[in-house]
Amino acid sequence: MTTARIDGVAVTTQANVYFDGKCVSHGITYPDGTKKSVGVVLPATLTFNTGAPEVMECVAGGCEYRLAGTDAWLKSGPGDKFSIPGNSSFDIRVNEAYHYICHFG
Repeated sequence: MTTARIDGVAVTTQANVYFDGKCVSHGITYPDGTKKSVGVVLPATLTFNTGAPEVMECVAGGCEYRLAGTDAWLKSGPGDKFSIPGNSSFDIRVNEAYHYICHFG
């Protein structure tokens, strides 16, 4: 099931802008202190590095992704999630806007 709305959170109003505007996100914090980000990746092929483990949840659009150390490109569409280990990276290819929630931890 695709997350369509997140209630009861604090939103960081200043955007995080990466890759010359190809990725824009906003941080959100739940009342219990859990942090996530919501954003969009515009058409591009990019490499993201992780500190903590992440789960990327597609809420609209789609992408293909490749985890560090693998050769396979996998698809992710609305309702799909994929996990990235901490201290790692992943490549992402986007042909249409990829709207996401990034779950940290």
